Amino acid sequence: MRYVVLVQSLAAARRRQRGRRDNSRGARGSRASSAEPLRTDPATLGQLTSEGEGISGSYRVDVPDGALVGLAVSAGTVEGRARVIIDMMEADLEAGDILVTACTDPSWTPLFVAIKGLVTEVGGLMTHGAVIAREYGLPAVVGVLHATRLIRDGQRIRVHGTDGYVEILPEPCREHL
Repeated sequence: MRYVVLVQSLAAARRRQRGRRDNSRGARGSRASSAEPLRTDPATLGQLTSEGEGISGSYRVDVPDGALVGLAVSAGTVEGRARVIIDMMEADLEAGDILVTACTDPSWTPLFVAIKGLVTEVGGLMTHGAVIAREYGLPAVVGVLHATRLIRDGQRIRVHGTDGYVEILPEPCREHL
C-alpha cells in the first residue's frame, strides 16, 4: 500500500491563528495574560510542512500481497540480486545488482554506476538517492520501512519504481543431484 501524499492548504487555520494572536495583543503589542495560547500542536492542526501546509494521505491497495511499499521516485521496473549495504566502505557490488540501504549521501554516488535499481528505508523525491537514480535512469523506491531487515542480501527482488513498491521474489527451486 503506497502512501500517497496530498497537500492541503491550512490558510484558514493560519488566519484564525493570526486573528487570535492579533486580538490578544494589548495597546503596546504585548500578549494579554488571559489570552488563549497560539495553537501550533500538530495533533490539533494535522501534520505541517515547513511551509505551513497540511499533509494527509491514503494507502494504496492495489499492490501484490507481501510487497514492501514506499515512495516511487524514479520510474521503471527491474529485477535483480539485492545487495543490502549498511556501510558504503564494505560495498561489494557487481554490475546489475540492486542497492538496498538505509539512505545515501554524495559519497555513495560512485556505487550508482554498477547498480540497476535502488531501495532505501529513508527518503523523498529530493533526497540524494532519488535524484541520482533519476539522473542515471535507475528505478527506485525510497521510504521502504525496514528494507534492510526484510530483504536479505543476495535475495532476488523486483523494484517497481513507477508504482512505489518492491517485491521479494520466490527462491528458485534447486533440484538435488
